[in-house]
Amino acid sequence: MAKDRWSLRNIYLYLVCLITLIMVIIAVVGLVSGTVDLVYPDPGYPLAVPDDDSGRSEEDLKAEREYQQDSARRYAILSLVRDAAMLLVAGPLYAYHWRKIEVEHTDGPEVPTAGV
Repeated sequence: MAKDRWSLRNIYLYLVCLITLIMVIIAVVGLVSGTVDLVYPDPGYPLAVPDDDSGRSEEDLKAEREYQQDSARRYAILSLVRDAAMLLVAGPLYAYHWRKIEVEHTDGPEVPTAGV
């Protein structure tokens, strides 16, 4: 039984499960972080108040602030999409390989118990 448990095939299955489980954890953390970034965005960098020598008007500063907010929103959405894609790939791979391991353990030879 111990020899069957540590066959090359089982080692492969356990390694794939470990890697995909780590990917799932990273994807879930990324999804939570991306959701927080989308709901509570970064306020952006403080912009200097225009003075007469800068040549920048209030409209320029407002446009720059809006650009920063749009950029942060876009990054948060791209992060959510990337993490959702990772979860959609790694989750089923993990489930498939883990089921293979469980099937092999249930189909294996029965171990006699003492006292029966």
